[in-house]
Amino acid sequence: MTPPIRVLVVDDSVVIRRLLSTIIDEDPDLEVAGIAQNGRIGLERIEALKPDIVTLDVEMPELDGLQTLKELRKTNMTIPVVMFSTLTERGATATLDALSFGASDYVAKPANVGSVTVAMERVREDLIPKLKALVSRGSARTPAVPVAPVTRSIRATERTDVLAIGSSTGGPNALATVLESLPGNLGVPVVVTQHMPPVFTKFLAQRLDGNCELTVHEGEPGMRVEPNHVYIAPGDFHMTLRRRGLHVQLETNQDDQVNFCRPSVDVMFDAVAGVYGGNVLSVILTGMGADGRDGCKVLRELGSHVIVQDEATSVVWGMPGAVATAGLADEVLGISTIAAAIARRIDLTRSPLVQRTA
Repeated sequence: MTPPIRVLVVDDSVVIRRLLSTIIDEDPDLEVAGIAQNGRIGLERIEALKPDIVTLDVEMPELDGLQTLKELRKTNMTIPVVMFSTLTERGATATLDALSFGASDYVAKPANVGSVTVAMERVREDLIPKLKALVSRGSARTPAVPVAPVTRSIRATERTDVLAIGSSTGGPNALATVLESLPGNLGVPVVVTQHMPPVFTKFLAQRLDGNCELTVHEGEPGMRVEPNHVYIAPGDFHMTLRRRGLHVQLETNQDDQVNFCRPSVDVMFDAVAGVYGGNVLSVILTGMGADGRDGCKVLRELGSHVIVQDEATSVVWGMPGAVATAGLADEVLGISTIAAAIARRIDLTRSPLVQRTA
């Protein structure tokens, strides 16, 4: 019998500690290894209790979440850490900082939900799958699946008109690695769906824009899709595209969740297929679940080239793994090589003399 995943809860709030402890202990696959009222105590209990994973509040006295994470990563780079943050500008900024410092993922604290029952359910739906997915990475729970990329020839008429990227858990850092390595004259627009709540996507776009040669925006309805610009789907909205005369523009909606997500990669990929057909370079980065697999199937049937992040460099090999194991990936690559593969592919398929073999 597999032992339960042991979780250390580090949070300043008694209410939040009780909430998380109750939710964790209700699941037979999890147990509370211990609790800590602040980061300093948390570091001591990580050392003493050796938990499998830590939930870490962003704002705490004595030693806040960011400082605690920095100290932890000096001696322990492997234990997964899930940040617990508020849905505010300050919370979003701190969360993005935490991810860059080595946090594995984050959960937003429920706000204005009206009842403890609703709050518990929202946290349970968001937190529990992440705890299980992050701890199972690299263990016997999910053995690595060898996946051979599919080799296809390039059609003489093939071209790339847009780069479409989907990501989730671990995605902000993966996106930074890829987008910051792409040239400012890439030559095509980039559309991105990263699973994130409102406010967070705005600050993610701002942070990437400051570090990239490409111009990065949070997508807004009516924005014209232009080459050398990146458009990130806004939190809690699906982002789609529509051709208006000679131009393509963004649209957003709050239709039902797809794959339990809004924004959804599949929704965006379907829209991209409707506008650009198979002249799309599709990329799936680290993330839980299988969002993007169906969209990749549609695009690939139209002729799109599909790149997915490999298991070794993914925080969670859910989304890219779903595409790869379905036989839809043309390339399975480490995160550090994806930007070069993107640039090479776009150069190749925008050249007037396209080679017939990849």
